[in-house]
Amino acid sequence: MAANGTNGTKGASEKVFLIWGGEGWVAGHLKELLQEQKEKVYTTTIRMENRESVMAELERVKPTHVLNCAGCTGRPNVDWCEDNKEQVIRSNVIGTLNLTDCCFLKNIHCTVFATGCVYAYDKKHPPGGEGYLEADPANFGGSYYSATKSKVEELMTVYSNCLILRLRMPVSDDLHPRSFVTKISKYDRVVNIPNSNTILHDLLPCAILLASAGDTGIYNFTNPGAISHNEVLTLFKKHVRPDFEWKNFSEEEQSKILKAGRSNCELNSDKLAKRMKDFGVEVKDVHTAYDECFQRMKVNGIK
Repeated sequence: MAANGTNGTKGASEKVFLIWGGEGWVAGHLKELLQEQKEKVYTTTIRMENRESVMAELERVKPTHVLNCAGCTGRPNVDWCEDNKEQVIRSNVIGTLNLTDCCFLKNIHCTVFATGCVYAYDKKHPPGGEGYLEADPANFGGSYYSATKSKVEELMTVYSNCLILRLRMPVSDDLHPRSFVTKISKYDRVVNIPNSNTILHDLLPCAILLASAGDTGIYNFTNPGAISHNEVLTLFKKHVRPDFEWKNFSEEEQSKILKAGRSNCELNSDKLAKRMKDFGVEVKDVHTAYDECFQRMKVNGIK
């Protein structure tokens, strides 16, 4: 396994960012941020598993940094992956490795927006207890999606050009269909389990900082702490939709309506918080980040 560190590819030359999965949700936010920062940024929808096409695209754009936001998560959710395993492998395993390898051969830094849904609470890591560290082995394979993600992450760590950011239940400042808040606000019933979350408004600028600095290795890419579904929806009701109501049900009841299991865990994000201090950036705890997120929604008239 490659050690965490930095890989300042192509020296001090002008940065050129190429976002893979360019029509996606996270990709759109990254593109907007980079444009606001006056960085040179391109997007692509070339299939990651098509090696000749990938190499041709890298040669055409000549990026210094690739931001990989592509992959299969399933529609409407990860249950889809249970019935489409070959397609999941083609994208999330073959494709992700192929793009990383092509970047390595061309001395291009590659940031992979991965997942932290590779863990589940256990005796050593109970709710409210110790969070999982970057080096902890994955222990959740209850969904095919998570099983492939943990395996490909282990393989990617040998690449000295690769930065792996583990997002969990990402949330944007709107009610985009892919946002965790949008999803649970539309469910008939929700479980009430504390989890790590990624507030994109806070953390995507950190991704650009890490990539620009050439950092490599794995980061738990979540706001510090864990927050339950009920806590999230209580804040949502307070700031955004005062008449909102919801009902709970148990994990056992939830399992009866799902094809695949769901990861519930807290990730330890101390490594990210410590690294961000080098840039003068404070990573806000998840409760504060959510409160401010919903306040921004209210100001922007989002209901």
